[in-house]
Amino acid sequence: MILEPLTLTPDHDLPGPLLTELTALYASNHAFYALSGDFPDPHDIRPEQVAKALADELANPDVEVLQARSAGQLVAIAITLAHHPDPGDPDPWIGLLLVDAAHQGKGHGRQLAARIEDRFREAGRDAVRLAALDNNPGAFAFWTTIGYETIGHRKDRQLGRPCTVLRKILR
Repeated sequence: MILEPLTLTPDHDLPGPLLTELTALYASNHAFYALSGDFPDPHDIRPEQVAKALADELANPDVEVLQARSAGQLVAIAITLAHHPDPGDPDPWIGLLLVDAAHQGKGHGRQLAARIEDRFREAGRDAVRLAALDNNPGAFAFWTTIGYETIGHRKDRQLGRPCTVLRKILR
């Protein structure tokens, strides 16, 4: 798996072919987006919606969007946050880890999570956090299987959805 940061054009846009790939990846996960409510119609996710969602993320200088490729094909993306807006929270966060539905169950999610953890470890970080939507038991099972532990419950900052906050010590 090749992992690289998402780069924008000089006009701060996503290159057209990449936006097409990203839209297909997002659209393949309509079950997740039906749970999350991030898009008005999870069965009709459009390029302009994906571009706006990623532009909103990239407007934060602490956010990094990583694309994961296998055999040249985009198989997953991850959005990480180096510093949480809550000053009392010392850990970086994984905001999203999304594997193309056609590639789920092949170890890409585990590999991407491990690579993200390595990046944070190399940056001198001691732990990483994330929030799994309470209505997404599959995500909770994935994260706990790879060593994340529940440390609390709260509503997410964006839409007020109930979430379980998980943390993993990076040693």
